Amino acid sequence: MERVKHRNNGTMRILHVIGKMGRGGAESMIMNLYRQIDKSKVQFDFMVHTAEKGAYDEEIRKMGGRLYYVPRFNGINFIEYNKAWNKFLKEHQEHRIVHGHIGSSAAIYLGLAHKAGRFTIAHSHNTFAMGGLRENIWKIYSFPTRFVADYYFGCSRKAGMDRYGSRVVRSHKFFILHNAIDPENYVYSENSRYDIREELGIDKDSFVVGHIGRMDKQKNHDFLLDIFSEIIKTRSDAKLLLVGDGEQKKNLNKKIDELNLGSNVIMTGIRTDIPKLLSAMDVFVFPSFYEGLSVAMIEAQASGLPIFCTNTLSSESKITELVEFISLDESARHWAEKVLRYSEGYVRKNMSQEVNRAGYDIHQTAEQLSHFYKEHWIPLI
Repeated sequence: MERVKHRNNGTMRILHVIGKMGRGGAESMIMNLYRQIDKSKVQFDFMVHTAEKGAYDEEIRKMGGRLYYVPRFNGINFIEYNKAWNKFLKEHQEHRIVHGHIGSSAAIYLGLAHKAGRFTIAHSHNTFAMGGLRENIWKIYSFPTRFVADYYFGCSRKAGMDRYGSRVVRSHKFFILHNAIDPENYVYSENSRYDIREELGIDKDSFVVGHIGRMDKQKNHDFLLDIFSEIIKTRSDAKLLLVGDGEQKKNLNKKIDELNLGSNVIMTGIRTDIPKLLSAMDVFVFPSFYEGLSVAMIEAQASGLPIFCTNTLSSESKITELVEFISLDESARHWAEKVLRYSEGYVRKNMSQEVNRAGYDIHQTAEQLSHFYKEHWIPLI
């Protein structure tokens, strides 16, 4: 069918395709937009790939969003996956725009949506790591996406290049949608600093090294513990504050015991009071193997924290002078010495204006996205 743009005066229901609405970086970014966007004009619905309850499910329903389910694509259930999507697209004509955040099966569901007359968006939230059989298989499945989507989003240019290739990124069909936040919410608060430290049993004068992220191999917590074990040789009162959860938690606890760090490492689990936790930290260490563009790094910069991260991460994540890139080829001691430069204190600055100027204000981004949806809305014929 011929597809035309039109200006819609009613509420547009956008279907976001995701694995599970947990507290990951992509999911948090979507929720930041959802909370801010004018829901009288734009409403988000979600296609998830698990029957498990997500952390954001209840909030989504309270804001008027709907959750739908298709089976997770595993590489061999192609027929079942296609049938589920075709059935949904036939029964739910109200979703004229399909915004896909899952890369592995995007070529399938966006291709089907395109054939069904929907406007399709592929959204890349990550860069590709090096190697790995499973990852290479998913790259093969993901590759055709660059030929079936109507438009391509990336959290950074590098995330776009890795997922779609240079031809797409250089075209008018590619757009960087920043992993934006509300900078004012992250301004350093001394009251929050001491409240959190009291809650977690951290002395007000302790040197606190922080990290926020799910506990999986990508985030490289193993090396983070090596760095911290070097830090406490100089600052025995130092604390490592780990915010998040994940499949590597058991292994990390084992290594913490092996390094005799038990009294110095605090795992908070998943938390919703991230701005307060950032105020309680003194530095932010982020030795990930790869990232698209980390929301946590933007939040940490907004909080005025010095950040030490891997030099393979996108330079686009450096929106203030607080970020220092370091190679993973450097020793844990080298990283520790960099971090320890801030162990005797420093002046914590309000960075909200710098974050705004860099284009990471959620109010601006939500308005841009709303306008994009409006311009590309397809009428039901």
